[in-house]
Amino acid sequence: MGTIEERIASLGYDLPTASAPVANYVSTVRVETAGLVFTSGHVPRNPDGSFITGRLGKDMSTEAGYEAAKNVAISILSSIKTEIGELDQVERVVKVLCMVNSTPEFTEHPSVANGASDLMVEIFGDKGRHARSAVGMASLPANVPVEIEMIIQAR
Repeated sequence: MGTIEERIASLGYDLPTASAPVANYVSTVRVETAGLVFTSGHVPRNPDGSFITGRLGKDMSTEAGYEAAKNVAISILSSIKTEIGELDQVERVVKVLCMVNSTPEFTEHPSVANGASDLMVEIFGDKGRHARSAVGMASLPANVPVEIEMIIQAR
């Protein structure tokens, strides 16, 4: 187990087994020449594998959305680990796209996305600082509150 995985465990998070894609796509794509790894959209799941559901501004609070985004970020790290072997190989978190299932009146998308962003910085330090977009969506698959994609650079 590498240093990053030890840090994840010390923060009280369990790195789950990477979920298999549910359709005709892959969880990650690695571009060797640039060291870039692109993830597919990941969604929050309960420990039993079921989806965490809810719409921000209707039946889920901003704080619950923040926690859902953290949940997704851990899932993304699991997929990245599966792709690159060790999370210590992460050179930089490059970009995060956080899509928030919200009502038209909801405006706290960045506060929800902070769940993933804060966790990346907590785990990777300055290497976890990244460019980011946080956008609202009229709906997301299975009524999940957030879907997140990430691009990282690996050694």
